[in-house]
Amino acid sequence: MTTASLFRRALWGASLWLCATAIAPGQTASPATESWAHKMFAERSIDFGTIARGADARHRLKITNLYKQSVHIANVRTSCGCAAATPSQSTLESREEAYIEVTMDTLKFSHRKDSNVIVTFDAPLYQEVTIPLTAYIRTDVVLTPGAANFGAVDLGSATQRTIDVAYAGRDDWTIRGVQPHNEYVTAEAKEISRGNGRVNYEVYVTLKPNAPVGVIRDQITLLTDDARSPEVPLLVEARVEADITVTPAVVALGTLAPGDSRPTNVVLRGRKPFTIEKIECGSDEESFRVRMPKDEKQVHVLPLTFIAPDKPGDFSEEFTVTIAGRPEPVTFRAYGKIVEK
Repeated sequence: MTTASLFRRALWGASLWLCATAIAPGQTASPATESWAHKMFAERSIDFGTIARGADARHRLKITNLYKQSVHIANVRTSCGCAAATPSQSTLESREEAYIEVTMDTLKFSHRKDSNVIVTFDAPLYQEVTIPLTAYIRTDVVLTPGAANFGAVDLGSATQRTIDVAYAGRDDWTIRGVQPHNEYVTAEAKEISRGNGRVNYEVYVTLKPNAPVGVIRDQITLLTDDARSPEVPLLVEARVEADITVTPAVVALGTLAPGDSRPTNVVLRGRKPFTIEKIECGSDEESFRVRMPKDEKQVHVLPLTFIAPDKPGDFSEEFTVTIAGRPEPVTFRAYGKIVEK
């Protein structure tokens, strides 16, 4: 490598460090103790704690690109077959967030397990980050299935999942209570059988009908009388979907000069065919043009055109779409910025 190349590489590294400091001024670690890649991770270690055999043990390790340059993940691996890790995406643009899904195999492995998640970056510079992880998989408590996974749930629907809890050990082992950690989830435990050192419970997990649209990912804690490990975690997941969804829910129109036009499409998708009665804007700017469909369809594509007004600055607009027979309208938003020519 030439002297000039080395100089450019060193200069680029310095600019990367300065950029990170400008974006995240609260960070105090020095480059000698923590690399630029380490700074993107929300956690430096993962501890699953004590988990039951068969439990769905998963953890999302958050990564945020703090830098102006895009970052590329070349590889993610683990140092032990007891764990696996998968990134949600391989490229992160500036300020973009992603995560690495880390899972423990609680069926093939038991007792204490230690591993590492190793993340390799190859752009903008080569760097490896090692995140230690640990778990203790107890063999006396078995969950079937390993999580209360509701999958896709219609908005306004109440639904329930049943988890079998099998214990082997003391005759008097007891689940004293069940503690949900999400306001839209309830749970209760019912004893099914007891004898010969084996105890069986069923845990009924209910997703409330008032759960909002979006993803629910939380835990329920089974509170037992076990003095050494009184808590047994149980993963709860659900994806609450509206009868009509909008894609994208937020339309990013970017930067435009006065008079510029920007066409885009907004898609409304329903579980069954529906009719759009009217589309309204929240302001009186009259900067948007939209062609309203007249037919009843399950999927409507709204051609939307924005014509930038003469006033420079940030802009934001909310649209209200009235659906025939639906008491609540569907909304979406558009935003962007107008700059002087």
